[in-house]
Amino acid sequence: MPDTISFRLNDKPVRLNVERDRTLLWVLRADLGLTGTKFGCGEGFCGGCTVLVNQRAMRSCSLTVKDVQDKDVTTIEGLAQDGQLHPLQRAFMEHDALQCGFCTPGMILQAAGLLHANPRPSAEEIIRGMEDNFCRCGAHPRIVQAIQTAAAEMRGGR
Repeated sequence: MPDTISFRLNDKPVRLNVERDRTLLWVLRADLGLTGTKFGCGEGFCGGCTVLVNQRAMRSCSLTVKDVQDKDVTTIEGLAQDGQLHPLQRAFMEHDALQCGFCTPGMILQAAGLLHANPRPSAEEIIRGMEDNFCRCGAHPRIVQAIQTAAAEMRGGR
């Protein structure tokens, strides 16, 4: 039975009449047209569906829409502000930290959650924080460099 669910999505209020147990991933993609959040494994392992919930990286395929009731959700579409790319988005481009691009939204949002929790991560902490986001193209060294660059910029050190 549909229920009314309210949350903030990319800094805007959202109110939906949906089944409470629908996954957030499919609500974002099918109901709201935000296709930057990718369906990968559907089991919460690959990271392609990563979004931020209250600034914490979470797998949207493992969350129901009721799990985000009254919370802040950020997708890759909402990371840029006022027409300006987020430092992570710029750094991923600058370091060519993407190839096919499928994993990139989840990687960037996982990194955003990491940097929110730890604005000065070491390379080892970045590797540990990103190890559950899969990239089959092998861009991992450039991803670490991009995150280091973005972390410095976000701290005002660029």
